[in-house]
This record gives sequence, C-alpha cells and structure tokens, in this order.
Amino acid sequence: MKDNFAKILADAEKWDNRELGASEEHVGVVCEKTATQTDDQLGLQAISIRLPKVLIKDLKDIAARYEVGYQPMVRDLLTRFVQAEQKKYLLDQLSKIKNAEEGTESTPPVDEFIKNLKKQA
Repeated sequence: MKDNFAKILADAEKWDNRELGASEEHVGVVCEKTATQTDDQLGLQAISIRLPKVLIKDLKDIAARYEVGYQPMVRDLLTRFVQAEQKKYLLDQLSKIKNAEEGTESTPPVDEFIKNLKKQA
C-alpha cells in the first residue's frame, strides 16, 4: 500500500513538472457539445478581442513569472476591475442618497431600503 501511495505521489509530481501529459499524444479535441456544456457549467463564454501584440506578450510574461496561464490571469484581472468599479459606483450612489435624504422627510420603507443598501456596500 505504501508503494502504491509513493507511486501516486511520484506520478503527481511528474504531472506538475510536465514530465507526463505535456506531449501532443496527450492532447485531444472535445466535441462541440462537451465544450458547450463545460462552458455553460462554468459560466464561461468565449469572446474575440483585438489587443496590441506588446500587451499580450507582457501579459504572458507576467503570467509566466507566477506560473499561471495568461488567460485565467486576465480573467481574474478583469473580474477584480469590475468588482472595484461596481463597488465605486454603488458607494457613489449611496453618497448621493445620503446627501439627498439630508433635506427630506424619511419614511419607513425608504429607511429600510437604504439600510439594506448600506449592508450590501
């Protein structure tokens, strides 16, 4: 049993350092249906975008330094940017609400709505 576990660990290390699985004989193309199902399950959609070649090279260089793929890194970068921009927008809207409510009467439904917005921010 120990020998089997040691082999599994050794094989896992070979996969990690690309001694196994990195050759063309290990590459296969999935059918369109499987690719679509995978994208749907992961909530992904392929897009086409034109970027400067220098930018793509720089992104690939940065990703290589961190030993990650550049496309997942760009996906993470865009996700973080969108989250920051959405938060900035919501905080701006909250600020406008606060400024507007300073000169108006409050009502319970509006107070509850604002309270919920503040919790989300």
